[in-house]
Amino acid sequence: MKKLENLTWKPKWVSHLGCLQGCLDYLNIKVSDAWLFGATGHAFIINIHDVVCPSGPTAWNTEKILELGGNLGCRIEKIVAFKSQPDFAEKQKLAWDKTRHAIENGIPCYGWELFIPEYYVVNGYDESGYLFNGPMSEGARDPKAWKELGDSGIGVLEMAVVKPGRTVDDATVIKEALQFAVEHSKNPEKWILPKYKSGLEGYDNWINALKEKKAVGMGAAYNAAVWHECRQHAVDFLREAKGRIADSLHSHFDKAIKHYETVSQNLDKVADLFPFMTATEEQKDAHIKDDARCEKAVAYLTSARQAERSGLETIAAIAEVL
Repeated sequence: MKKLENLTWKPKWVSHLGCLQGCLDYLNIKVSDAWLFGATGHAFIINIHDVVCPSGPTAWNTEKILELGGNLGCRIEKIVAFKSQPDFAEKQKLAWDKTRHAIENGIPCYGWELFIPEYYVVNGYDESGYLFNGPMSEGARDPKAWKELGDSGIGVLEMAVVKPGRTVDDATVIKEALQFAVEHSKNPEKWILPKYKSGLEGYDNWINALKEKKAVGMGAAYNAAVWHECRQHAVDFLREAKGRIADSLHSHFDKAIKHYETVSQNLDKVADLFPFMTATEEQKDAHIKDDARCEKAVAYLTSARQAERSGLETIAAIAEVL
């Protein structure tokens, strides 16, 4: 048995970044939450299924997040495999071997669905499997047998090793993050799965699902919480970025901050209408069937969409200048 003491995830709705933050902290790579969310582009992402499925926040190709995370002073190496592939068992063994080797050398790791469909820091192992920490892990069976990783209904294995790496200058961090955010919003097939939409079309999916009474109760609550967290950090990232960049761009950042403040405020109101933590599953189902609640949410989402459109235009302009 081997365990990296003091390696834990940092509780966030975006568990992927909560785990990456925990790994960075363990490596003594200090970045603010806002800088992590913004530098990876995640602060500006939205991904909504056509029935607002709770899978929206995680069901997209996040490879670019790992690449941009490498701008923060780390190098992220990930093993991905699908249960449907003929070499799946070999990939399970490869992930197990690489994770043990990393932990033996004091290198943190994180992976997907060691318990519920979220990300978890892998902070150790014993003879049978992975020791982990993350969302609701207090009630999980620990360790997770290594031969069971990815062998689930979703059927996806992901394991990331986070090593010390290089840092880049602030202008590059900001430019690449904003470029990715704008590109992602245009629904490129390499990142977006069928029935999901990003950017302004993501808002359209969300709004239409509420209008047509086909949104999932848990999904409405979870998506609101996740995307509000992202836009809160978008505002703080833009403020931090403004302080790291030339004065000539400050007016552009001020415009972007104003737009994303409006987005954040409106998504906060949507999250209040569909609370996740304080509502039971029955209450979540009742909330999504409440016509008055849905009408208010549509109004807030429409305002958020309008501000998001202006925000995307502004950050595209900033990226172009940088």
